[in-house]
Amino acid sequence: MSTDPDPFEQGQRAARENIPAEANPYQDGSEQHALWASGHERIAMAREAGESEGT
Repeated sequence: MSTDPDPFEQGQRAARENIPAEANPYQDGSEQHALWASGHERIAMAREAGESEGT
């Protein structure tokens, strides 16, 4: 079992904590950077969709 942090999950956690996407800690162009950004975007998009439905 791997103990390495999952970049996708880290990105999701960052979005939940309102950390901006620009704070991605991984090198731009790396697979980890893309995974982190994808996780962050998933939460951010879901949050935006929920906010627009509530108004």
